[in-house]
Amino acid sequence: MDYPLLSVFWTMLLFFGFVLWLYLLFIVVSDVFRSRDLSGWAKAGWLAAVIIIPLLGVLAYTIFRGDSMGERAFEDAQRQHALHQAFRPSAVQSQGVADEMAKLVALRRNGEISEEEFQQAKSRVLA
Repeated sequence: MDYPLLSVFWTMLLFFGFVLWLYLLFIVVSDVFRSRDLSGWAKAGWLAAVIIIPLLGVLAYTIFRGDSMGERAFEDAQRQHALHQAFRPSAVQSQGVADEMAKLVALRRNGEISEEEFQQAKSRVLA
């Protein structure tokens, strides 16, 4: 089995070029769907151009709409980060709640507050 080094290099180059092409195609298609300024017909037109004549469609899309692709990606990343931050509990806040609960338990244990006062304070801290 004879497979020269130049053929190995050429095969690797074609493989990585194909992977790069698939990545670029995925980026363009996702950007078409992410665009809020395109109508449904415009999105369908760009998708048809990318599917029917892929090389020219992707090149035309990057020429005509490439300048705003980065802006849309940045806005999407900011939106995802804001959603993640909204649902992630803050470590400082949870530590503060734990400290407050520990203080309330110590006060109840020492008899400085009654059970009713403890329950009211607990509901206020956990709310």
